[in-house]
Order: sequence, then structure tokens, then C-alpha cells
Amino acid sequence: MTRDADAPPSWIDALQWDENGLIPVIAQDANSGRVLMLAWMNCAALRLSAQEGVATYWSRSRQRLWKKGEESGHVQRIRAIRVDCDGDAVLLIVEQQGGIACHTGRESCFFRELAGEDWQNIDPVLKEPRDIYRPKP
Repeated sequence: MTRDADAPPSWIDALQWDENGLIPVIAQDANSGRVLMLAWMNCAALRLSAQEGVATYWSRSRQRLWKKGEESGHVQRIRAIRVDCDGDAVLLIVEQQGGIACHTGRESCFFRELAGEDWQNIDPVLKEPRDIYRPKP
């Protein structure tokens, strides 16, 4: 039996997608082991990521695919794609180009830590967002 070219590969079918057809994805730095960000993928984003070796996510706010770094240049090159025991979360082991994963100009999106009853920024801004992103026309 031949497989429909548009059908997802069986390894994608094996995953547990939510009611919106999405799966949470954690990006982890391949060198330091630091968690860089949490994002979402749909089937197309995961397939593209696996094919191209560059992280592509589903933007819930923009309702479209986006390649990490398409505007900032901070691309995530994939070294490995893993899935958890339940098949409902994906882990990308990545090489973070430019050392910045967060749109705030920090290494990681997880830069706030609970101190008492307040969230404290514990990581420095490595590059100001205004210097990273082009102004929208």
C-alpha cells in the first residue's frame, strides 16, 4: 500500500495532539542544557522542523507558521527531536544562533524567578529588542 504524500508520517501520527491540533515544544540549548523557551507546533511545523533541521513553530497569536529567527536572525538549528513518555510533549535540542532565544533580548524566556511574592528578572538583556527587530511598516 502506498502512502499519501500529504499524509503525516507515522511518527507524527503517534503523538498526542491537543484539541487544536497542537503539541507543546520545549527548546533546550544543546551545549548548556538550559531551557530556552516553550512554544507550540502543529503537524506542519513539526514536519518542516524535522525535514529542514531548523525550528519552525506555530504562532498562536499570529495563527501562522514561523521559523524561529525569521526576523531576529536567532535561528535554532536542531540537533535532536525527542518526545516524552506520553507522546504529548516534544523536546528540541538546539544550537541557538546568536545566544538569544527570547524576544526580550535574553538568552532564555525563563528569566523571571519567584522571590517572596514577586517575580524578579534574574537574567540580563543581552541585546535590546529595538536593536534586534525591524520596525513594522
